[in-house]
Amino acid sequence: MGLVIEDDQDIRELVRTVLTQAGFDVTVANSGAEGVKAARTLNPDVITLDLGLPDIDGFEVSRQIREFSDAYIVMLTARAEELDTLIGLESGADDYLTKPFRPRELRARIAAMMRRPRSLPDAGETAPVPDRPAEAVSASGNGQYSHNGLDLSYASRSVSVDGQELNLTRTEFELLYALLEAGRTVRTKSDLVRRLRDEDYDVGSYISEADERSVEVHMGNLRKKLGDSPQQPRWLQTVRGVGYRLAPVGR
Repeated sequence: MGLVIEDDQDIRELVRTVLTQAGFDVTVANSGAEGVKAARTLNPDVITLDLGLPDIDGFEVSRQIREFSDAYIVMLTARAEELDTLIGLESGADDYLTKPFRPRELRARIAAMMRRPRSLPDAGETAPVPDRPAEAVSASGNGQYSHNGLDLSYASRSVSVDGQELNLTRTEFELLYALLEAGRTVRTKSDLVRRLRDEDYDVGSYISEADERSVEVHMGNLRKKLGDSPQQPRWLQTVRGVGYRLAPVGR
């Protein structure tokens, strides 16, 4: 199920067509309030959200939807300013595109997101297991990791810290899982962008500074939820100018 929240009729119909061609049953809403109501009622898999809505701005719509939905949210905005992009990601959006955008790019972004699990695997399905345990991480197989009081289960899509379960977005979960897989090996920002696009290796796709900046924002949100300190990290260590890796054991 796809939901398009957009007040511009031409763009609304364009996005509806893109999602329909991608195989979604699509519902449209032309205001923020209508969009929040539709998201609550329909429980869509993916939502495209205009930033400049006539009643409630897209930032607030995203925040309200995040209170009850784990749908992927792609923010569509005519504003190219970095601050607007960062606020959008901090309000709960998973990705963004600046208008005018190419329909093919929107479809590719959505397809990449939908290849990531939205909920628990079916009974009997096994989660992917890395080829070898990550250094400095306790890996018990089947996507189970423990590190400095943090426990992650890929099969149940759950994360807890000192026994307290956390509510992560799927993007935050995927970033944390990628770092646990890698252990003390540095994951570059470009590498993490590709991970979120479901590209297993460098296929030559373009990665902009804004793409890498979005990873920084998601990592910042993840840090806040973990209660981690950039200065004295317990889990997420920044390698300045490069990317991220796990903090050593015992921090």
